[in-house]
Amino acid sequence: MKANKRTKRWMTMAAAGTLAVTSLAGCGGQSAAPSPSASAGSSGNNQQAQAPYDISIMIPIFKTNYPKDDSPVALEIEKKTNTNLHFEWVPNSSYGDKFNITMASGKLPTIIYVPDVKSPSFVNAAKTGAFWEVGKYLKDYPNLSKANPVILNNSSIEGKNYGIYRGRALGRNGINYRKDWLDAVGMQTPKTIDDFYNMLKAFKEKDPDGNGKNDTYGMVLVKWTGQWASGFDTIKLWFGAPNKWGVVDGKLVPEHQTAEYLEALKFMKKLYDEKLINQDFAVFDSAKWNDPVVNNQAGVIVDVTDNAARLDDKIHAALAKEGKDQPDKHYVDNIIGVTGSQGLRALPTSGFAGMLAIPKSTVKNEEDLKKVLTFIDKMNEPELQTLAGYGIEGKHYTKAGEFVEPSKDSALLESEVEGLNQMLTFIPEDQGLKVKQTPLRLQTTKIQKEAEKYIVANPAEPFISTVYSQKGQQLDNIVNDARIKFIVGQLDEAGLKAAFETWKKSGGDDLVKEMNELYAAAPKK
Repeated sequence: MKANKRTKRWMTMAAAGTLAVTSLAGCGGQSAAPSPSASAGSSGNNQQAQAPYDISIMIPIFKTNYPKDDSPVALEIEKKTNTNLHFEWVPNSSYGDKFNITMASGKLPTIIYVPDVKSPSFVNAAKTGAFWEVGKYLKDYPNLSKANPVILNNSSIEGKNYGIYRGRALGRNGINYRKDWLDAVGMQTPKTIDDFYNMLKAFKEKDPDGNGKNDTYGMVLVKWTGQWASGFDTIKLWFGAPNKWGVVDGKLVPEHQTAEYLEALKFMKKLYDEKLINQDFAVFDSAKWNDPVVNNQAGVIVDVTDNAARLDDKIHAALAKEGKDQPDKHYVDNIIGVTGSQGLRALPTSGFAGMLAIPKSTVKNEEDLKKVLTFIDKMNEPELQTLAGYGIEGKHYTKAGEFVEPSKDSALLESEVEGLNQMLTFIPEDQGLKVKQTPLRLQTTKIQKEAEKYIVANPAEPFISTVYSQKGQQLDNIVNDARIKFIVGQLDEAGLKAAFETWKKSGGDDLVKEMNELYAAAPKK
């Protein structure tokens, strides 16, 4: 069996490596480890002379099924990168908890996905030498050497890069909604907050799916890992709230201390009270976020706008099984957002979605570090990006001209392909094959570029706080718990403000003081 072979070859890797060194030494005294540029740039004789390198990777999964180590795509990636891969899949909804547990255990994989680069647990670990600082090595690799310096800065800790960022569009967040539902209730694309509310209300009350039942609601929200709060982080900006930190009279102020943040929370409570959002949002698994929209239960997701095309594909596939699909129709549409009193405001990404870090406890020397970086670098080659994103041609997709047509077999894709793209860093960019650029996908590209004009930056993005590194998780939990309890009616406004006072006394005041010292000392642009 494949599993037995895998176990055996992992156990004998040290011996194989020794034989490789001996053989190479007898052929001219070369070291077993290729130089970074040689190993990163080719897969020729030098790589073939090497024993496959063992790499374990801990990454999130958004489905209940996922590719196994011996799946066809994983084996093909191994072949093309000269590695033995082991995937440690973790449900996205619990990834933050698992990440902290794994960090505390000391038993880390070769590569670990870090969801929140500025989290206290990771900052402390990085600053105490638990992870390789990779910045100085990137120049030696054909793809990683083209990393965006702005994004490198955003993903750094005090100017040092303790991992490889996973590149994303800056203007990626927005609103995805069922266009067929909007047409069915006779409404136009929402432009204001009131329009947005009325759309959600119509999706609940006007039978948008036409089945004659009262079984739909407006928007699906989910539990989310890290500091993100599902769609609320986007929605709060519509009301004028800052992005995590605002500037008032030249001073940094945490978002939850602003009147606009409270106004946004009251809006969310209204949606909850009127059952326009799912009542179990606080525990709803993000792995199932798309399901209510695909299954005709909910009509809106506030998320990354490129999710619109994925939702649309899933709805087409579901309808095709019933013989009801209209192939040229788009069931989902997307927009940057809606306007409030301060106009259109969009939540930016930092140009990256977490990063891949390399623990020193697992990768013990520079020679092995370079092998891991070689693997990450090679995964940015067009062929490997396509492989990890869409699978094997003829099995998981077919080519239509220059485009990819994924298989309609969703179970096959989930078990052999989907999720593998979580280890891609897209540096310098997405160079793999792409699905046919439908009008919806072309629109998404356009609005993501346009959204960059409306993004609300976090003025404290570059700062690393000692207070936050020590107490950040506790402080975040106080605010997050109070926010949820207020929305669901377990806290009134007085209780919410009391929780925010607890935040201040638990280290929040110290955090604000320190952040303002950092802000005052930073060069103004």
